[in-house]
Parts: sequence; C-alpha cells; structure tokens
Amino acid sequence: MEVVKFALSWAIEIYMYILIGRILVEMIVSFSRNFTAPSWFTRFAETLFVLTDPPVKALRSIIPPLRMNNVALDLSVLVLYFGLSLLQLVVQQVL
Repeated sequence: MEVVKFALSWAIEIYMYILIGRILVEMIVSFSRNFTAPSWFTRFAETLFVLTDPPVKALRSIIPPLRMNNVALDLSVLVLYFGLSLLQLVVQQVL
C-alpha cells in the first residue's frame, strides 16, 4: 500500500509542476508584447498544453472567467492546482 501511496503522490506532484510550467508559459506569452518563440520553446509549451488541456478545458466549461473591467481572469488553472493539492493531501492522509 505504501508503494501505491508513494506513486500516486509522486504522480500528482509531477503534474502540479507541469501545471506550474503551463502558468509560466502563459504569463511569458501574455506579458511579452513582441514575443517570438524559438522552436524549442514552442515544442516545450505544446507538450505542457497537451498534458494539461483536458482537465483545464473541463473546468473552464464549469467555471466562467472572472470579469474585472476589461480583463477576464481564468480561474480554472488555479482551481485545478488547489484540487490537486487537496487530492495529494487526501492520498497522503488516507492511504
């Protein structure tokens, strides 16, 4: 049982790091006005988005963006991150 607990906790933690990478890529692209990505960055970002898009898109269909004047804040990535943190806590405490 300890092996399952370790594997699940490790997988959740790795996925959380991938999600942080996605957040960083989105921030780089959105805050840089004249950003032209090198090919390695594009491949790296595409990998992050392919891995994180299914749960993020599912949450986006449930949670609408938070509108503040001219800005729409997407909370789905944040909710997913906190959900994974909670799931990791449950795995560590229950199993």
